[in-house]
Amino acid sequence: MSESAQTSPDEISVRVLLVDDHDLFRTGLRNLLEERGVQVAGEAAAGAEAVRLVRELAPDVVVMDLHMPGISGIEAIRQIASIAPLTRVLVLTISDHDEDVLHAILAGACGYLLKDASVDELIRGIEAAAVGESLVSPAIAGKVLQQVRATTVSPEAADAIRAELSQRELDVLKLISSGKDNAMIAAELHISPKTVKNHISNILMKLQIENRIQAAVYAVRSGIV
Repeated sequence: MSESAQTSPDEISVRVLLVDDHDLFRTGLRNLLEERGVQVAGEAAAGAEAVRLVRELAPDVVVMDLHMPGISGIEAIRQIASIAPLTRVLVLTISDHDEDVLHAILAGACGYLLKDASVDELIRGIEAAAVGESLVSPAIAGKVLQQVRATTVSPEAADAIRAELSQRELDVLKLISSGKDNAMIAAELHISPKTVKNHISNILMKLQIENRIQAAVYAVRSGIV
């Protein structure tokens, strides 16, 4: 029996669009993902083509490089977030430059991985994105938040956060901002992962923010963490 045949139906149901201008990389990535039971709905070699295919194929997750011919990956993410808010974008790139990371997250990417990530990390990133969560490695999250700390702190935002969130939600937000995933947050606060997920949903709804990394950016800008 093949690995893909052993994969759970939930994993197989995730439909992914691969976006990278290197054919060999896309082919290798497709093979790796399909071996793990992930459905690759299509491939694109440029940002504009990615936006068109998102319209046509409505994938669950787009795995996207940032530096491609034509419109940038950042602009493609922005357009995808606008036309297909339920399609999640996971960045997979060689660039760990602070500006690239920050702009991708603010454009709407819900995860950011480097191309030296393991297949397991990529699968976790895709699965997290598919259910509306985000996976950003602690090192990358640290870069984003360090960059944000260099910007102006907004006391008004801090007041708004404290007014909207309960103390427990504030605790969860602070742990998100330190790059911790749901399991780590659950262990630290001695609550279940499901409770963590519920708290995060409430945080995003109350702050009117799309994903957890954007919530972390907002929290850092406010100065509460």
